[in-house]
Amino acid sequence: MTRTEELFHQIAESLPDGKKSKMFGAICVKAPNGKAAFMAWKDNMVFKLEGDAQKEALSLDGCEVFKPMEERPPMGGWIRVPVDYETKWPAFAKLALDYVKTL
Repeated sequence: MTRTEELFHQIAESLPDGKKSKMFGAICVKAPNGKAAFMAWKDNMVFKLEGDAQKEALSLDGCEVFKPMEERPPMGGWIRVPVDYETKWPAFAKLALDYVKTL
C-alpha cells in the first residue's frame, strides 16, 4: 500500500459521515448524499473544494485543478494536492466533505 493510500484510509476513518467508495477506479470518500468529497489519485489527494479552501489549496506550489486524463478538460472545483502537503490533507478532507454534504 502506498503512503497516499495509507493516509487516505486514516483520514477516511476519522470522518464519521464519510463512506469509502470508488470514483474513476480510485478510492474515494462520499458524503451521505452520495456526492464524492475526495479521492486518492496516484501520489496525490484530490479534493472537491470551494471558496477560500479552494484558493488556499491552489496557492500551494504544485497544486492545480484536477485533470483525470491529459486529453480531458480540468474538473472544476476538484483540486489535486500532492503528497508534499500531506499534513494539510485531513483539513482539506473535512472541508470537502462538509461542502459536498450541501450539494
